[in-house]
Amino acid sequence: MSSHISNVRPAPDQVLVDIADYVLNYKIESTEAYDTARNCLMDTLGCGLEALSYPACTKLLGPIVAGTIVPDGAKVPGTQFQLDPIQAAFNIGAMIRWLDFNDTWLAAEWGHPSDNLGGILATADWLSRTRVAAGKAPLTMRDVLTAMIKAHEIQGVLALENSFNRVGLDHVVLVKVASTAVVTGLLGGNREEIINAVSNAWVDGQALRTYRHAPNTGSRKSWAAGDATSRAVRLGLMAMKGEMGYPSALTAKTWGFYDVLFKGQPFKFQRPYGSYVMEQVLFKISFPAEFHAQTAVECAIKLHTQIGERLDTLGKIAEIDKIVITTHESAIRIIDKTGPLANPADRDHCIQYMSAIGLLKGNLTAADYEDDVAADPRIDALRAKMHCVENTDYTRDYLDPDKRSIANAIQVFFKDGTKSDNIEVPYPIGHRRRRAEGIPELVNKFRTNLARRFPAKQQARILAACLHQKTLEAMPVNEFVNMFEI
Repeated sequence: MSSHISNVRPAPDQVLVDIADYVLNYKIESTEAYDTARNCLMDTLGCGLEALSYPACTKLLGPIVAGTIVPDGAKVPGTQFQLDPIQAAFNIGAMIRWLDFNDTWLAAEWGHPSDNLGGILATADWLSRTRVAAGKAPLTMRDVLTAMIKAHEIQGVLALENSFNRVGLDHVVLVKVASTAVVTGLLGGNREEIINAVSNAWVDGQALRTYRHAPNTGSRKSWAAGDATSRAVRLGLMAMKGEMGYPSALTAKTWGFYDVLFKGQPFKFQRPYGSYVMEQVLFKISFPAEFHAQTAVECAIKLHTQIGERLDTLGKIAEIDKIVITTHESAIRIIDKTGPLANPADRDHCIQYMSAIGLLKGNLTAADYEDDVAADPRIDALRAKMHCVENTDYTRDYLDPDKRSIANAIQVFFKDGTKSDNIEVPYPIGHRRRRAEGIPELVNKFRTNLARRFPAKQQARILAACLHQKTLEAMPVNEFVNMFEI
């Protein structure tokens, strides 16, 4: 008996349609979203500037073929590179993510929505330069902020109820989808072209999480988002040339994303697209730690001020009975690690390592993940004393859309029967509930990162533009990016 498969092309999947309609038609009315996007822009570019101090990052930057010249190409902030928008998106995206210090979104799936800035800024800059060369008006930074809000929203809303990590896929699939949608919109794509481009993003082979987990943790996790956002620019440009899409890319029986990669389950949605994600996004302000450990590091730093003198030598550490880290389920699943840590990428995804540094130093910086710091035998001695336990209330509040806490607590128990306070931090400084406390520190972080690359006069000019909402929004994109040129 034969089974006939219909060759009638179906209507596009509703997920594709909803994304395209949101990109084209939804008007962002939230002043909070635009203000947060401006702060996000500062923080994200600052993270990229700091990454330029690390040769492991800079060796990947520049044109694919040395010496390539792209007239009116997109410029890479903090460098002298001017590239085609696809390669510029990779460069910017890799810089942004290299040190794991940009914003974060935590839900059923986690990720870093500002990773999308690589594709957004490269495309907007290239478009602006080509328009100016043709005597036309460039895009403005308000266009960039709008695209950022919408990319955050697409990535974040898809992540609320849908766990890609549980099926072994990396969260950069959502960067690729969100970037593809908004970049195609920036390119002038219509509804069909955006649907076509986004369908191709879902049809693509998706990145496995292999490089984020023991025993294979490695530096690809630092450039994977750059790869995803640059791929999005390529797919957007192809769609604008009339390249076809695949209307049932998600739902096609046997061959669609759901059946092949998502255990046959359709996506679930908690809310429609709006500006919720940008308003709620989490900033990494104080230290470059995987976000599930941010509050654990805060706890460790507070304990350092109380009992630091009781653990500053190997002999004193030997008098510790145990260190209990009370945390939430996602942290245990992702960053609870024992055994050797092979490289910086391994260390910045180990809650025990990050907490040990906080206990020993009362601080945590990107340099603390390097080999010379990791060689300190006190770190592994403290790690060996640590035990992670789940608090189900923490897990519940982590998933509660009205709370979105990322709670951790740390307590140190000594062999003589004494113990430290149980230090608990429910919300990190980068949380929406701590904006008043966090934003001044975010600006200070940006000042520090500007000073890594630019002379004082250039720093002041960039900062003045970024701190004033109306000034920034009105600025042509190419003029904004020019301020970051070395």
